[in-house]
Amino acid sequence: MTTVLLVEDQEDIALPLQRMLQRDGYDVTWVDTGAGALEAIGARPDVVVLDLGLPDMDGLDVCRQARDGGFDGGIMIVTARSDELDRVVGLDYGADDYLAKPFGVAEMQARVRALARRAARSAPPAATGPADPGQPARAAQPAPPAAPATGLRVDRAARRVWVAAAEVALTTKEFDVLALLDTTRGAVVSREQLMAEVWDENWFGSTKTLDVTVGRLRQKLDKAHAPAQVVTVRGVGFRLEDDPARA
Repeated sequence: MTTVLLVEDQEDIALPLQRMLQRDGYDVTWVDTGAGALEAIGARPDVVVLDLGLPDMDGLDVCRQARDGGFDGGIMIVTARSDELDRVVGLDYGADDYLAKPFGVAEMQARVRALARRAARSAPPAATGPADPGQPARAAQPAPPAAPATGLRVDRAARRVWVAAAEVALTTKEFDVLALLDTTRGAVVSREQLMAEVWDENWFGSTKTLDVTVGRLRQKLDKAHAPAQVVTVRGVGFRLEDDPARA
């Protein structure tokens, strides 16, 4: 069952949202503080619905700390802050989606469904059973894929990325963007294709989220000294091309 963490300090808003999500078949946990959210995120929910106006800390800090801690599930910010700058900052802090209050119930449901679908696609492989039934099962630990030792390697099955022997930690969407670009490395992938395949063909939000995600991906590849870079093809889309200077 898809798990949803609802972070909202106002009970009159949280309870109807919790009931709505539970009726849609989700396993919902509700917390009303930032500290509680960070603790609950340790259980790796599939989707986090995050309000920004929390009593103990700003929701943006919750989002940033969750991403810094390696959380790669879906994060949807739900807030009364509706200015474009607020949306861009939220996305830049690692949010996947941004829904301004007041919002329609159907739109909220559609956005959560989109995040839940991406979580299902990115779920890790099932644990492998032990030879001895008396011993606990252990999750398979895939080795880095065979490739030149200095290359950028994308393992779509394991959803892992390496530069040489070092693994690069990416969020769900960062990985999906890189994997799609890597599939046709050197060729241009249009913005429309990226939005349809990585976000959802029924995406409601701004395409600025794509630019923010690409920006974060570039920073991580650059920090890892990856021998490849994401290049913007103005008016068309992006391509992943090898960087001879770092090969």
